[in-house]
Amino acid sequence: MTEYEPVIGLEIHVQLKTRTKMFCGCELSFGDSPNIHTCPVCLGLPGALPVVNERAIRFGMMIGLALGCEIAERSLFHRKNYFYPDLPKGYQISQYDVPLCRGGRLGDVRIHRVHLEEDAAKLNHLGASGRIHGSDRSWVDFNRGGTPLVEIVTEPDIHSPEQAREWLSLLRTTLKQIGVSDVNMEEGSLRCDANVSVRPAGSAVLGTKTELKNMNSFRFLERGVRAEIQRQIGLIEAGEAVVQETLHYDPVSGGITPLRSKEEAHDYRYFPEPDLVPLVATDAMLAAAREALPAELPAERAARFERELGLSAGRARDLAFRADLADYFERALAAGAADGGVDPVELSNWIPQLVERIGSDRDPAESNVAPESLAALATMVKAREVSRDAAREVLSRLVADGGDPRAIVAREGLGALSAEDDGLGELVDRAIASDPAAAEQVRAGNLKAIGPLVGYVMRETKGRADGATITRLIRERVRQAG
Repeated sequence: MTEYEPVIGLEIHVQLKTRTKMFCGCELSFGDSPNIHTCPVCLGLPGALPVVNERAIRFGMMIGLALGCEIAERSLFHRKNYFYPDLPKGYQISQYDVPLCRGGRLGDVRIHRVHLEEDAAKLNHLGASGRIHGSDRSWVDFNRGGTPLVEIVTEPDIHSPEQAREWLSLLRTTLKQIGVSDVNMEEGSLRCDANVSVRPAGSAVLGTKTELKNMNSFRFLERGVRAEIQRQIGLIEAGEAVVQETLHYDPVSGGITPLRSKEEAHDYRYFPEPDLVPLVATDAMLAAAREALPAELPAERAARFERELGLSAGRARDLAFRADLADYFERALAAGAADGGVDPVELSNWIPQLVERIGSDRDPAESNVAPESLAALATMVKAREVSRDAAREVLSRLVADGGDPRAIVAREGLGALSAEDDGLGELVDRAIASDPAAAEQVRAGNLKAIGPLVGYVMRETKGRADGATITRLIRERVRQAG
């Protein structure tokens, strides 16, 4: 059976957080009444001339610098011609063969280009309840038309739906940290298209690609790409050809439907925008963009966590790709250092457990668990002052009410039982006596059989005993009995 390798490239549209639109002075907003932020320029009225938004240019340069791109000394705006109700001029002002930025890399994915353009208006379709005089209607809200956009195009370096989701998460965190966009996918300020193809594993030849349009959440991106990979493999194995086209993924049904044939550059009849002069990146503009960047970006933070703190690559990414988690972790680390030191790896292991209890979308800094409390709990676990099972109970108490983990342990009698505790030895003897068959298998070298014996002691101690200590005591006693 042939194995297939997915090849995925992403095209990400990012609405920039400027005060006004890309080529006019209309105010930007979200959720206002339709068509109140318009003017002759963004409505494409005859004789209206565009003027470039200076802040949008700076934000575009900041993105390019953050991604390690080469900023063009001279770039051009072009007219991208197509006809659709949400495009009043009949063309979009974009950049074509001379974009603002080229090259670069974020994580394991190379950047092909970064260019500036304007957003289209928003086309809203009325459903059955919106029928007027017996016919379906659509209306256009021009408030969004002309919003500054940066389009980031990757090379086809992504090879799984999971990698696509993880990389987009890294990009979103990076853009939010540098302050160029609120990157709110629900409101459409970050939208992602995916170019997907498959090829036999080991082949260097690219297959026919399709484009999935406008996926507005990480989960939908991952699910949509996975569904399209499966669809293409099914076509190939059935002896059918994959058609190059633009597709829509329905997250409700999980189905994929064609929208139109995939356009090529010549379909848009690009030509230089005659009403705008070339954009020249001066040294002063580049210096201002560079100075506006933070000292450390998420990918660099992940590398530091891995290099200096000994975190695994996966855990370092999980923390650094969410700024709120990374900030909380570093505050807890600093609090632990002030209190005598906390093991970074042990502390990092408790962040996902905290997130699980407070909710995946919530900032842990807004929870009842102070960073110093989590650091203290991790230190107690590392020192075996409390077992992991008991520590999980303590964490649940902290999430509910806050407080000092040491005080909770003392008050609730959750401190760890040591090997020297006579009661623990007696419980180990009772566990062995309760299941002689398991004890005999352990004596014979089958360590998998030790589970029921350890479980017996853990239940009797309500999780206060350390699992490694129990395991050691059981193995010692069954050997002595033999």
